[in-house]
Amino acid sequence: MSQPQVRGSRSAGRPRAAARRSDVGRRLGFVIGAVVNAALLWWVNVAPGWQVVPFLTADTRLVLGLVNASLAVGLVSNVVSAVLLHFRLRAFGDLVQNAVGLAAMVRLWQVFPFDLGGAGFDWDLVVRCALVLGMVGAVLGALVAVVHLVRGR
Repeated sequence: MSQPQVRGSRSAGRPRAAARRSDVGRRLGFVIGAVVNAALLWWVNVAPGWQVVPFLTADTRLVLGLVNASLAVGLVSNVVSAVLLHFRLRAFGDLVQNAVGLAAMVRLWQVFPFDLGGAGFDWDLVVRCALVLGMVGAVLGALVAVVHLVRGR
């Protein structure tokens, strides 16, 4: 037999224990996302640094600002979301992340700081296709975030 739910309660339609487990899972996901973003920021900028990646050219410096901004926005958004667990705030964070990520991918497309060699396979085309898919995903993600901002839960 299920427990009666209080009208207007945060977890209407599900038991309180399930709501707590769900919140813990969401918080854990946000913390993991923040840790990954922080690790990538460290790896790209400090140790070992982007310079050790053999297929990145010196032109990488021209895109590094937007790539770092994208990682930093993701880090801040995930930390805030982990602490506050507010749906619209998360949607706003998603919107900003998608916008900055899109800007970074457009800049990567323009500069294309990759030297993938001519080893008989067109890796440049593969990377450009991946960038296009990422850009389309960022636009769709931004649209979804706008809908979540407007409609709420």
